[in-house]
Amino acid sequence: MMEKITVLTLDYGPRLVAAIVVLILGLWVIKAITRAVARNIESRDVDETLKSFLISIVNMLLKVMLVISVLSMLGIQMTSFIAVLGAAGLAVGMALSGTLQNFAGGAMILIFRPFKVGDFIDAQGYMGIVSEIQVFNTVLKTPDNKTVIIPNGELSNSSMVNFSTEKERRVDWTVGIAYGDDVDKAKQVIQALCEQDNRILKEPELMIAVSELGDNAVNFAVRAWVKAEDYWPVFFEMNENIYKTFSKEGLNIPYPQMDVHLHQTASAS
Repeated sequence: MMEKITVLTLDYGPRLVAAIVVLILGLWVIKAITRAVARNIESRDVDETLKSFLISIVNMLLKVMLVISVLSMLGIQMTSFIAVLGAAGLAVGMALSGTLQNFAGGAMILIFRPFKVGDFIDAQGYMGIVSEIQVFNTVLKTPDNKTVIIPNGELSNSSMVNFSTEKERRVDWTVGIAYGDDVDKAKQVIQALCEQDNRILKEPELMIAVSELGDNAVNFAVRAWVKAEDYWPVFFEMNENIYKTFSKEGLNIPYPQMDVHLHQTASAS
């Protein structure tokens, strides 16, 4: 037994040490190569959407080649190894069906380009700016600076809203006034506030119309067009301006209320 252990140690010991050294050096080299590829891509006019995807692919392929080289150094016959992999391919494919679906989803996203890095999207219940499109996942940064990782398979097979596709967006407000207030005056005030804001576009034309005779208010639908980047600033500031100006102009913004009537009945004597 000791002789066998000695023979195995002398035979495989140097191979194992060499394989470990190659593995460590290989991982270091792969890291350096990945960084060099990333710098090279950064220096070229490559779409932001492709950068992280290409870097991930290069890193993954190099690591697969390194593992194959280390196994060969240990004396494992690669033909037999590949045959075993082929025999286990079905089981592995079934176990990794979700991962493969995410990989295919990433490829579909890059081909059909429903969104790109830098776009603001609403998908899978999350809204944010696309910061990376990786091999298996897409990374979003939410407005409150949280990182959301969404599998590419789900993104490519479900509905998604891209707010960055068009250069212009329509801003909608619902503005209510109390019953008895001057409807024409309210429309004039809203019109003047919109015309004073240079961020609101002249075309398409501004629309102000009575949209509903509600339970507590006469509601106006106000629709204006702005550049996509001005959407939220215009939305918030106009709400504040309408509130302040209506108060100065004697227009009342109603709130839900209930009238309670008490009826007194004569008590029986």
